Amino acid sequence: MENIEKKLAFAREVLLSESNALSTVAKALNKDFITAVDCIVTANKLIVVGIGKSGIIAQKIAATFASVGTCAIYLHPVDALHGDIGVLESNDVCLLLSKSGNTSEVLQLVPYLKKKGVKIISIVGTLNSPIARLSDVALSASIEKEACPYNLAPTTSASVTMGLGDALALSVMKAKNFTASDFAENHPSGQLGRNLNIRVKDVMHKGIELPRIHLNATFREALIASSAKGLGCVCVVESERLEGIITDGDIRRILQQHDDIRYLTVDEVRTKNPLTIHENAMIGEALSLMEHRESQINVLPVLNDSQLCVGVIRLHDILRGEV
Repeated sequence: MENIEKKLAFAREVLLSESNALSTVAKALNKDFITAVDCIVTANKLIVVGIGKSGIIAQKIAATFASVGTCAIYLHPVDALHGDIGVLESNDVCLLLSKSGNTSEVLQLVPYLKKKGVKIISIVGTLNSPIARLSDVALSASIEKEACPYNLAPTTSASVTMGLGDALALSVMKAKNFTASDFAENHPSGQLGRNLNIRVKDVMHKGIELPRIHLNATFREALIASSAKGLGCVCVVESERLEGIITDGDIRRILQQHDDIRYLTVDEVRTKNPLTIHENAMIGEALSLMEHRESQINVLPVLNDSQLCVGVIRLHDILRGEV
């Protein structure tokens, strides 16, 4: 047990070391950061350059920018010197990453960037470094030491560089008034894409699939209706208007509380004013309604503009990956 605690204590030290470094960098931000944001906002595209671990971080930063509304690509500095520099245009911005500020492969590229007329922003561990001095804007990713116990592996420095990249990307996103709808257009696949692009009406159960029961029906009839449709609920409706819901969870509680259910009515046991969702809402909103509450629910009645009950959507329908 003592050995486990020692290992956990070390892991916590790593995380705290990195979070403290991020906090320090955040407090040190100045007008140079705003200048960098303004440069990227007005640029044709952003080219992110780095090698080694900085190259991996550069790829992530470029991908983040691309997903939030800025045309951005990663450029390997060596490949750039062997023809790939042709992607650059004079109204582009180049973001250079270097922990030392003296990375030779990146330094070799700088004269050709200047010849192309591109603006240069750098994120460096040392502001008094060649790459920083050659940049139009230099942002400090300076740290006291790495989280690595030998102060060797890029750990804290990597987190700080990535954090600055995220701060730049999201600041540019905000400056461009990039919206959730814009974000959805860039994320058509996966659960994130489904949440942002698919409407409730596209996956809800409707028509003959929709379990319904009237207020004056018996609880036994509601139990049969719910079992017949297999959706985990039955909607209580009068003239197509939702008057309540009885879920499988409600049914279990009712059976536990009543020895004799023969004379129970739907009106007595229904959940009045249940949580609902509009048919034109995105399924991500439905998912949030189901999950972001004290006790999670698995089904929502669906209403249209006339407040009529037109369907039900289940948590399973949102997560199953089909339309």
